[in-house]
Amino acid sequence: MDIQEQTSSFRRDFQAMQAELAKLIVGQHEVVEGTLTALMAGGHVLLEGVPGLGKTLLVRTLSQITDLRFSRIQFTPDLMPADITGTNLVSEDEAGRRAFQFQAGPVFANIILADEINRATPKTQSALLEAMQEHSVTVGGVARTLEEPVCVLATQNPIEMGGTYPLPEAQLDRFLLKLIVPSPSAAALGVILDRTTTQETPAVQQVLDGRRVLEMRSLVRRVPLAEHVRDYAVRLVCATHPGGDGATDQVKQYVSFGASPRGAQALILCAKVRALMDERYNVAFEDIHAFAKPALRHRLILSFEGQAEGVAPDEIVEGLLEGLSTTETRSARRRAGEE
Repeated sequence: MDIQEQTSSFRRDFQAMQAELAKLIVGQHEVVEGTLTALMAGGHVLLEGVPGLGKTLLVRTLSQITDLRFSRIQFTPDLMPADITGTNLVSEDEAGRRAFQFQAGPVFANIILADEINRATPKTQSALLEAMQEHSVTVGGVARTLEEPVCVLATQNPIEMGGTYPLPEAQLDRFLLKLIVPSPSAAALGVILDRTTTQETPAVQQVLDGRRVLEMRSLVRRVPLAEHVRDYAVRLVCATHPGGDGATDQVKQYVSFGASPRGAQALILCAKVRALMDERYNVAFEDIHAFAKPALRHRLILSFEGQAEGVAPDEIVEGLLEGLSTTETRSARRRAGEE
């Protein structure tokens, strides 16, 4: 199969997943696209939104259409790390001999829903770190590898902050994207009622499997990246630091720490997925723009002044994109004049 056929097949399968999810998830096009993009890029997603917007339904349906093993972890203040990773229990065979036997926890799945992740203590939250980064967990001194593909989708409620534990920056950085789940419009809400308050419930079909997901991930990694597009992503990430080149006045005033190299990796991988979605085997500036906010919004650590004035990270990223676009336009004009 040549590269053109591979990109066409990628687009066809991606759109098939979107179509199946649309049977149950109404009006959340950007959230659905972002979630599928993260799955194809091999990353994890943090879904933020008030209760009742379909976050859990989205994740469960994703596992159904991809035939991947699904597991849900309901985070609560009394949840312990062993409740996530599993533990060694004493078992007895028919002869009466006793031995330790590992009982796998819910993290041993392909699609893992970490529901209301900010309700658990930092010790329990950190139990996911190794699984998210290394795709393995260590229990009793033994490292156990998770079956690929692995995708953690965590949810958090932005309005009920009582009894919650904010995710540390090191854990936030493990999420490829942070997606904001908005409330549905009046039209979308009407469709939701029609689908959920009648006897007929839409059914979704499996459109691909774990092997195909891994094939699509491999194709994403093979998409070439032009040097000037890579440098654009580098400049964008560097500009998120108060002392970095290209930092805007807003960044210098309201940001304490900018995005890590993982932010640049997220931009490039998601941009490659978007390029394949357009049946292009190359990455454009527009692909970087499309995922700048979800890839960077949770990686900007605001200063006290920024928090006090309620500055939104998306607003800061928007300012950075405008500044870089102006710089690129001037450079293009300069190059055209030289020619």
